[in-house]
Order: sequence, then structure tokens, then C-alpha cells
Amino acid sequence: MIRKILLATTCIALPSMAAAQTEADEKSDQNIIVVTGQVTNFGATKSETPILETARSVTVIGSEEFLVKGALTLDDTLNYTAGVVGDTFGFSTRGDFPRVRGLDVPEYLDNIQVLFGFYNNARSDIYALEQVEVLKGPASVLYGQGSPGGILNTVSKRAGPDNLEREIVVDYGTNNRKQIASDLGFDLSGDGTFTGRVVALYRDSGTQLDFIDDDAIVVAPSLTFDNGNTAITLLANYTDRNSDTAHQFLPLSVSGCPSANVTISEPNICAGMITQEVDPSLYVGDPNFNTYDSESFSISLFAQHKFNDALSYETTARYRESQVDYKQAWVAFLGDGNPRVLADGTAIGRSWYDAPASSDQIAVDSRFRAKFATGGIKHELLAGMNFQNVNTLTEAAYLYALPTTFNLFNPDYSGVEIPAMALLDAARGRRESETDMLGFYINDQITVGNLVLNAGIRFDQLTTGNGTTSQDDSATSLSFGALYKTPFGLNVYVSYAESFEAVVGVDPTTNQPLKPQLGKQYEVGLKYQPPGTQTYVTASYFDIEQSNLSNPNGLPSAASQQEGIAKIKGFEIEAQAVIGDFRIDGAFSVLDTQDPDGVRFPSVPEIQGSAWAAWRPSSGSFKGFLLGAGIRYAEGNESSGTAFLAANDFAPTPVLIETDGYTVFDGVIGYDFDQVSLTLNARNIFNTEYYGTCLSRGDCFPGEGRTIVARAAFKF
Repeated sequence: MIRKILLATTCIALPSMAAAQTEADEKSDQNIIVVTGQVTNFGATKSETPILETARSVTVIGSEEFLVKGALTLDDTLNYTAGVVGDTFGFSTRGDFPRVRGLDVPEYLDNIQVLFGFYNNARSDIYALEQVEVLKGPASVLYGQGSPGGILNTVSKRAGPDNLEREIVVDYGTNNRKQIASDLGFDLSGDGTFTGRVVALYRDSGTQLDFIDDDAIVVAPSLTFDNGNTAITLLANYTDRNSDTAHQFLPLSVSGCPSANVTISEPNICAGMITQEVDPSLYVGDPNFNTYDSESFSISLFAQHKFNDALSYETTARYRESQVDYKQAWVAFLGDGNPRVLADGTAIGRSWYDAPASSDQIAVDSRFRAKFATGGIKHELLAGMNFQNVNTLTEAAYLYALPTTFNLFNPDYSGVEIPAMALLDAARGRRESETDMLGFYINDQITVGNLVLNAGIRFDQLTTGNGTTSQDDSATSLSFGALYKTPFGLNVYVSYAESFEAVVGVDPTTNQPLKPQLGKQYEVGLKYQPPGTQTYVTASYFDIEQSNLSNPNGLPSAASQQEGIAKIKGFEIEAQAVIGDFRIDGAFSVLDTQDPDGVRFPSVPEIQGSAWAAWRPSSGSFKGFLLGAGIRYAEGNESSGTAFLAANDFAPTPVLIETDGYTVFDGVIGYDFDQVSLTLNARNIFNTEYYGTCLSRGDCFPGEGRTIVARAAFKF
């Protein structure tokens, strides 16, 4: 671990560093230059304090930045961020499954959680986003229950006096992707007091998998009143997506086992299995049954009022309702190490899943902000209240391993007998949940000369029910940080933060309600921006502990069922440099994870790195030209489990599946005329085939193939 960290620090002198962001602060005595993005009071940190002066790891990715790199989905926007796996399970159409510092993280939109569980609301479309933010490490003081890995926060495009540009964008690309989008700003009063904005999108597109489309309609109008002291915005968003699931759960016997990029530890559960590898684009569902159609509507309120120079008020409120129609068939597997496909490619059985789901949410996050001084000590005090009520409902039917004649080597989707609705309804079960959360928090940022101190505390009450029973939980979360600013642009910091996440159920040993999972992180780092430059470097080392997990295998008779502890340690470096007409970004991270059994976290690479360089001349005969290229690398990942290697086995055998890493290249070429810009983006230029991960239960997930998209943007 130490050797890898020392190796990584050499990257500080190289241009392979990742994007970060700063903003001008006229009260600062340092010459801070805007590089990209912008932290705001409605952003991940709930503060306008520049990232250079924040004692936490924060990454902000502006829309111009992720679009020039060819991102098509939210997980794509994260591919050049240190310590983040955007596409954990390869190419996806059901949603985004990022992992930050090895852990799943909640997704937020404008400070309010937007995703609850899985498969019950529509995926966010990145054209409607202003920027994407990753706050790394526990964030319960600001957000309540969540993952110790951090949060993913996205920022909506909305009306305002600074958002009056207008554009129409047309895309055409790989897999017959056709998209038209518009972003139209209007000054409704003539003086910027009343403004409007309409963001809209229509997409008709296939994907890299047969039979699977990615069609979408998005309409997001907003209206803003801003008189300088008071700003109020109403934003509506309607998203309708029609698709299927790209996750086909390809059987290990015809994907991982024949692949040279997947290794099965001894005993080799692939022994005797099929050695013919299917194409990663193989569709093993049924086009007459499968669907993943989602629809969501939300209306959000943003309000700010400045009482005076010292005191202000902010609030975000949202109502959201969503529905998803999810049906899927796949080749049945048990994860038992036995082949689920015959030698000629015939599946022994297929499973059928029908799970319509819905969710609705009411949420409010309100806070007062006070800026004042006591002697030579400056304070920015944030005191807030966060309320959220979320209801989810899933009515799922699961039919396992029904007999089939489906052949993976010669798929025929005609004449397949789809299970009758009566059979599905007979197997259908109802799962519902209701969560009420109320939290109060206070955070004080104290500046004494060049020393910036931060301390926060939050009190939460949660009630979680499943329709028949409910459980009450409470938690107190703390955070502390200290950062020292130097006159030559090098800021050093340390921080401590906590998280909690409710677990519903009863401990069968103690007969008491399960306790919330707890997380804590210690982090040390540095942030460096030489005065007067647009070079920015941030490096951090962190140590996370997650407790109250399920018992490890070594404690079968413990005093409770929550004795498990997971540990995560890592090093990250992100930076960017603007040198003349060149911009160079990059990232590098090393992650050491151990679950309660001392095993690496599944599907998470230990080492990741990326670099991006773009040339955009600002003068001369090539003015308006754009040329950029990037490289992304992820080391291999593991998945461990157990398997019964024979029908008469009574004791499972440990199995380890190792999926090789990958290196892919991206690129862009374009030209910017005064009112028209043309770009051609390519992701995974050489169409490298790889698996995002293979799981010990017996299935593999192909990575994203090559995409090429031509885009024309007309500004007026």
C-alpha cells in the first residue's frame, strides 16, 4: 500500500491529473482563478466556500466538461474522477450504480435525495444537469442517513438572470442514436427580475445490445424571480424513458469461463463447462416480455432571502412521483458452480421477473446562514432542518428456472411461451416501505487568520415501516475539519466525519431491532494552486471504518448479529492544468478494502487512473478548433463466494473470481463557429471488449462498447 502511494505521488509532476474546481473569493488573500464548475449554497457542500479552502475531498464536473469528454449517461460523467467507479456493472440502462471509495452512495438532485432503493423511478438525463458533484466520505451531518463513501449530487439547469443563453442541439451516433435537445432562457421582465428557462429533450436510440433501446422524453421548465435580495425558483421536471435492461446476467459458463480476461481460482468451477464464449451484445431475455419503462414527475422550489449582510435563509423543497414497469427474463443460475447451460448452448431454464414499482417523495431542506465576526475570528454558521417522507411499492413476481429450449449459441426469440399473467400473479408479492426522516443540523466554519476550522453536529429521527411493522431509529452525527492556508497556494487539511444508515429488522440473537450501520472517516490531504495560475492539485489519504455489519464467518456464535466491521484505506490525487491553449486533467487512486471476513470488496478495482488533454486555440488561424484525447484505466476486481461443486456436496467450497482490468481511449474533435459548434466524440475508440465484473454467483456484466456521436449545437 505504501509503495503504491509513493508511486502515485510522482503523478503530481505529470499532466495525468483529474479535474477539480475553484472559484473566486474576493475576501480571500489568494489569487484563486475559476477553473471549472462552481460550488454553491445548493451544491454538495451547501456552501460557497471555495474547494481550495474546504477540508474535504470534493469533485465538481461541469456540463461543458463532461460533454466534451463524450459522456452520455450520469455514470459516464464520473469516469475521470479519482476513487469513483461510475459503471461498476458495465453498460447499464436501468440506472447508475457508482461506487465512491468502494461503497454504494446515495444520489441527490439539488441537495435532495432522488433515488430510493432500486428500479422505482426514472434515471436522470445529463442534458438537464448543470454539473455533477461528488462529496467523498461520510456526509451525515449535512444529509442525514447515507453511505460512508459519500454522496453523488447533481445540479439542475434552472432559470436565472445569468442563464439567458439559448441553444438547440442535434445528435446522431452509434446504434442509430438520434436526439434533439433545447435549452432556452428568457428575460420575462426586461431587467432580469423575472426569467424563464425551458430544457427539453427527445431521444430515439438503440444500444450496444440487441433489442434494447434507450428512448427518452424530458421537459424541465423553470421560472425565477430575483430582485437581488430574494430569489425564488420553481422547477418542474417530467422524464419518460422507454428501454429494457442492459444487464443480461450472462452465464459464467459462456462468458467468464471461456474468456481470457476472467480467472477462476482453484478449485476451478469452470472445469467441464462450455469453452465457447458468447458475444457480449447477446440478448438472453425475451423481446416480447422484457421492458424497463420509467416515468417521473417532480416539482421543486428553491428560495433564498438575504435579510442583511450577516443573515440569509435558503430552502429547497420537492415533490416527486415515479412509476416503473420492469419485466425481465434471464438464464437461470444459482451460483452453485454447476453449469446452467448444456454443452450445445441450451439453457437448462430461464427465470421470469415481473416487478412494477412506484415511489413518491416529499422533502424539505431549510437553513439559516449567518456570517459574523467575534473579535478577529470570522464565523459562517449554518443551522438547518431536513424533512423527508418517502413511500415505495413493488409488486414482484419471480418464477425461477422454468423449462426452456432457448439456445445461447443460436438464439431464437420466436415461439417462446411466455408465462401466463395468472401464473405470475399467483407468485406476486407486495413489498412496500415508508420512511419518515427529520433532522436538525448546525455547522460552523471558523476562520482565524490563515486557519480554517469546521465543526458540525446533526440529530436525526427516523421511522421506517414495511406496511405491517415500523421501526424507530435515532442518530447523532459529528464532523470536524481544519485547513491551513499558505501564501504560496499550498493548503493542508485534516478532517473527521461520521455517517449512519438505518437497517430495518430484528436481531435474531438479541431479539432487539437492528442498529443503524455506522461509518467514520479520518482524512488528511493537501490542495495546491500556485498563485496566478490555473493549475490545481488535490491529494488525500483516508481511513474509513464501517461497523454494525452482519457477522463475519469467523463469529458464528457472537453476542449479536451485527459484529461485522469493514475497513477501507486509500489514496487519491486529482488535478488539472491550463497551459496556454492546452487543458490537461487526470486522476489516480489506490484503494485497499476489507469486508468483515477480510476479503476485498467485490467489483471494485484497487487501482484506477485517467488522463485527458484538450487543445482549444484562443487565437490564430486555428481559433475555434478543438482536439482532445483521454485514457481510462481500471485494475482488475474480485468477487468471492462459495459453491457446491457436486450434487452430493454438503459443505460449500470457497471460490474466487478475478476479472481483469481494462484500458480504453476516448477522443473528441470539433470546431466552434460563432453561433454553431460541431463536435465528434468517440468513447472506447478501439472498441475494447471487457467485463465490468463477474460475480461469484455465476454471471458477468459486459463493459461499455465503442460509441461515436456527432453533435451540432446552434446558439442564438
